[in-house]
Formats: sequence, structure tokens, C-alpha cells
Amino acid sequence: MTRHQRLSIGPATMVAAAFIGPGTVVSASLAGANYGYALLWALLFAILASVILQEMAARLGIVTGQGLGENIRQTFSQPLARLLAIALVVSAIVIGNAAYQSGNIVGASLGLDALTSATFGRQFPFSPWPLLIAAAAFCLLWRGEYRLIEGVLVSLVLLMSLAFVATLALTEPDLPALLKGLLRPSIPTGAGLTVIALIGTTVVPYNLFLHSATASRKWRGVDCLPQARKDIFISIPLGGLVSIAIVATAASAFFGRQIALGSAADIAQSLRPLFGDGAQYLMGVGLFSAGISSALTAPLAAAYALSGILGIKPDLKSMAFRLAWLAILAAGTIAATLEIRPVRLIWFAQVANGLLLPVVTAFLLWEMNAPRLGKFRNSPLQNTFGLLVLLVTLVLGTKSLASAFEHL
Repeated sequence: MTRHQRLSIGPATMVAAAFIGPGTVVSASLAGANYGYALLWALLFAILASVILQEMAARLGIVTGQGLGENIRQTFSQPLARLLAIALVVSAIVIGNAAYQSGNIVGASLGLDALTSATFGRQFPFSPWPLLIAAAAFCLLWRGEYRLIEGVLVSLVLLMSLAFVATLALTEPDLPALLKGLLRPSIPTGAGLTVIALIGTTVVPYNLFLHSATASRKWRGVDCLPQARKDIFISIPLGGLVSIAIVATAASAFFGRQIALGSAADIAQSLRPLFGDGAQYLMGVGLFSAGISSALTAPLAAAYALSGILGIKPDLKSMAFRLAWLAILAAGTIAATLEIRPVRLIWFAQVANGLLLPVVTAFLLWEMNAPRLGKFRNSPLQNTFGLLVLLVTLVLGTKSLASAFEHL
């Protein structure tokens, strides 16, 4: 085993970098501002569900040496079934990731706006940040060096974790109410879409493709499964802690107050009169880190998923792989520069993600019971947990879709 293989931090940290995006900041902040600590249980469920599903994805990648996309293509060999599977995955990845990417770039831009407005005041009639952030993501991805990308993402996860947890400490949350929100499930009136958005920020469908592909690349052979699991059990709960910190910050700062959060930048700016410049700076740093890290992982995950399901070699330096992530990056950049309300754009991505999650989860469970996995197939207990996650996400997704149609 090489030194790189022995390191137990990597692919799951990339997953955390992906789900702690601007969508998490916006959805979690709105959840805390509108419902206090009441929806923290949804995040706790999402963290546990993410650990369960990401362990399956990593195990699939390590045992088969292939990502989820390649495995789906191999399983559905009948032409019509394969075509339907490809159509489902491609539509989910392209639509979901393009919406996500625009929100990621917008979120990172708003984080920089919060920092520059706190320091210098607003001085750009046209914000240069979306184009600069897209250019930075392009340069890093084009180099095609996995270890460099992984290192950058690990650093950003640590930075945003420190920023958001420090912001929470400044707001002095109500700890008994926080624990009650974590352990006592409830859905206040009108909170259905917020619940599915919170789950959609954490259990992200494209992360299952990203994790299986990167785990198969980092760890060679089933002897590395303990390292992969250690990576998951450290990184996913850390990301979940950040999400909980954001909800609790908004609950302690905004719940019961008449404060309009019309954009993600308002979240940072509204903290300033309540808790001083430090809170605004910390939230700005956190939002920027969340946006730029997710702006890297969304195109990368899309490229892994599309190359796998379409039968293209997932080589970071191949032109086909580069064109896949470039299409998502370009679509997100264009959408980010249009006159679209950022919060609505990011919110749409979260809800769409939550609705797509049951479909991708069903594919993963199917693959985890394939005979070719041998003794590494799901155990009855793992299948029970996986089916429970599938059932809960299906019920919540159906409820949220019905709620959305009621308000049309």
C-alpha cells in the first residue's frame, strides 16, 4: 500500500465540499430564520443517510474498480433498459448540476461581495466575481491533477468549517432548544419544501457518482475499505456539523425578527448590526469557501457520472472528460451572470435534487446487490437502512412536489 493510499482523508472530504455549498448556506439559513431549531432533525437524518449511501458508493467503487455510472451501464445490458437508465442519469446530472453550478458561482460571488462591502463598500457596478470564480475553477480542473484538486478541496472544507462554527459561537445559540430540534422530529406548517431542501443539500445524488469514481481511483483493492470508511466517518459528520451550525446561527440570530433575507449576501450583512463586523467577515469567508469548493466538485462529479454511464474512460486529462465538466461549468457561469434571483436559483437546485435522490438511490441499491460484488454485497441490515432512506426521501419528495403544485 502506498503512502497516498494510507491517507484516510480524500474522496469523502470532496463529498463534504460538494454538499456544503451555497445551497446549504441559503437553505439552512432560511430554515433557521423561519422555523428556529425545529428542523435540525432533518439534517441529522440527512447526515446519517449520507453516511449510509456514501459508504455503499465507496464500497462499490473500490470492489469493482469502477464508478457508479460504469456499473449501471454494465448492469443494464439490454438496449432499451440501458437507454432508459442513461436518459435518467444524464437528465438528472445535467439539469441538477447545471442548476447547482450556477448557484455555486453565485454563492461564492456573494461571499466576496459581503467581504468587499464590509471592507471597502460596494465599488463595482458590474460584479466581476462570477467570471473570476469560473476562471479559477477552469484552470484547476484543466490541469487534471487529482491530488491537487483533492488538496484544495480539503483545505476549503477546513476553512469553511472554522468560519461557520466560529460564527455560531458568536451568536450564542440556545443549546437545550438545539438538542430538542435535533432529537424531536416535527414539520411546522409550510415547512415541507424546506425539509426536502435541507435533505437535498446533504444527500446529493451526484455525490454518489463522484464518491464511487474517486474512491476507485484513490484506493486499489478491498484491503483499503477500512481507510475509505474512516474517511467517510470523519468527513461526512464534519460537513453535517457545518450545516447544523448554519441553521443554529440563523435560528439564534434571525428567528422571530423582522429581517428580510432577499439574497445570500443579506445573511452575512444582517449579522453585522447584531454581532459586529467579525460575524459578517466569518459568514462571508464561509459562503465564499462553500461556493468555490462546490464550483469545483459539481462539474467534476458530472464528468465522472456522464463518462461512466456513456462508456467514456474517466481520465481527468482526456478531452471527452474535459468537455463534460466544461459544459456544466459554462452553463452555470452563463446562468450566474443573468438577472435571476440567487436565492431562488439555489433553492430550485436543492428541491430538484431532493426529488431526484430516490431515483439515484434506487440505482445504487440495485448495484449493491449485484452478484459480481460477491461477499461485499449489501448485508440484510445495509439493505434495510438503504430502503429506509429510499422510502423517507420518496415520501418527502412526493409531499414536496404536491405542495409545489398546490401553490402554482
